[in-house]
Amino acid sequence: MPVTRYASSSDLSIAYQVTGDGPRDLVYVPGWISNVEVMWEEPRMARFLERLGSFSRLIVFDKRGTGMSDPVPLESLPTLEERMDDVRVVMDAVGSESATLFGHSEGGTMCILFAATHPERTDSLILVSSYAKRIPSEDYPWAPSSENRADDIAETERNFGDPDALPAYLAPSRMHDEAFRIAAARYQRLSSSPRAAAHLLEMNTEIDTTKVLPSIHVPTLCIYREHDADINVEEGRWIASQIKGSKLVVLPGADHILSGDDSTEITDEIEEFVTGRRTAAVPDRVLATVLFTDIVGSTRIAAAMGDSAWRDLLDRHNVVVRAQVEAYRGRVVGTQGDGVLATFDGPGRAIDAARSIIGAMGPLGLEVRSGLHTGEIEIVGDDVAGIAVHIGARISALAGPGETLVSRTVKDLVVGSRVDFEDRGSHTLKGVPDEWQLFAAL
Repeated sequence: MPVTRYASSSDLSIAYQVTGDGPRDLVYVPGWISNVEVMWEEPRMARFLERLGSFSRLIVFDKRGTGMSDPVPLESLPTLEERMDDVRVVMDAVGSESATLFGHSEGGTMCILFAATHPERTDSLILVSSYAKRIPSEDYPWAPSSENRADDIAETERNFGDPDALPAYLAPSRMHDEAFRIAAARYQRLSSSPRAAAHLLEMNTEIDTTKVLPSIHVPTLCIYREHDADINVEEGRWIASQIKGSKLVVLPGADHILSGDDSTEITDEIEEFVTGRRTAAVPDRVLATVLFTDIVGSTRIAAAMGDSAWRDLLDRHNVVVRAQVEAYRGRVVGTQGDGVLATFDGPGRAIDAARSIIGAMGPLGLEVRSGLHTGEIEIVGDDVAGIAVHIGARISALAGPGETLVSRTVKDLVVGSRVDFEDRGSHTLKGVPDEWQLFAAL
C-alpha cells in the first residue's frame, strides 16, 4: 500500500496517495465515501488500483469529510466547489501541472466541474457510472424520485455499515459472498459515520451539473454498466451526448462499484484512452494446493432446521472454516452453498487444515468431506481457475463423511511427513482425462 500523505486545503488536511511512475498523471476521485487505506484491503480493488498505476502516476485522495481526511461539521457540509478545490490542492502537493481526471459515481460531478473550470490542468476526463444530477426533470427523468431519495437517506442513517443491509445495487454479483459483505460494511464504517454519510447523500441530491457538461472541451470517456440499478445507462448516454466529441462505452454487468463484475474491462478502456493502447492481459499462474469442502447431508439438515436456523448454522460453519484455513496460511477463495474453496502454498498445510476443519465441526453437529489436489492454477481476480480446480472439486465429491481425499500428486509431495495414507483406488473424474489414484489422509 502506498504511503498516505496530507495536503492542506482551507485549513483541512486532505489525505492522498501516489503510486506508479507512468508518464501521465491520473487523478482518481472516488464516489460517495472512501478510505484510501482500507480500499487496498479489498483484493479486487487493490488489483484495480495497481493496474491503473502500471501505466500512469496514480493519485487518489479522500474528499474532505470522508476516510482519512479531516471531518467537517454536519451543519456546514462543503459545497461542490470547495470539494473540487481539494483536487487542485492535491495536484499541487504532488507537483502535477495537469492530469487526466477519473471520477466514479458521485466523484464524477467533481471532475465535471473541475474539467470545465480548469481545462488548462485537465488533460482528459473519465466518467465511470457517474450522474449529472439526482433530482428528476423532464429532460433528465432517470434520477430517483424525491420520495425514493428520502427513503435511501433515512435507510442509510439507520443501517449504515451493516453487512446484511448493504444496498444490493452496489454489487449484485457479489452479494452472495459473506466475506465481501463484511469487508464492504467495514469499508463504510471506516469511511464515514452513519449521520455524515446520510448528510452527504442529501448534499449530493442538490448537485446539478447538467448545464456544465457542454462547457467541457477536453477528451472525455464515459463508461457505464448496462444494468447498473443505481445509475441508468441512459443517463450515461445523455451525459455523453452533452459533451462534444466524448466516447461512450457500455459494458455488460450490473455492479455499480469498481471492484465488481469484470473490473479489467474498465481498466482496459481507461488504459487505451489514456495511453492509446491496452496491455494484453497475462493470467497469473501459480502452483497451489486446492482444497474443497462441503457439508454432508446439507439438504436434509436444512429441510429439518428451516431456512433461518440453517442460515445461522451455515454462517457459523463458514467462520470456523475460514479460521482454520487462515491458521494454516491458506486463502478462502469463496463460499458457495454449503461448500468452501481455498488455496494453499503447500500441500502439507492444506492437509492439516482439512483435518482441522473436520475436527472443528463436532461442536456444530456437522460432518464435512474434503478433497485436495496440487497443480497449476490461474488467478482470475479474486477467483481461481484451471484444470487443477476442477480436479479438486471432483475429488471432494468422492470423499466420504469426515474424510479427506487427496490425489496421488498431493501424497507424493508430502513424502516424509507424519501423514499416513490409505489407498482408495483409481477413479475416473468427470470431465478430466485419464484415471486418478486417490488416497485418504488419515
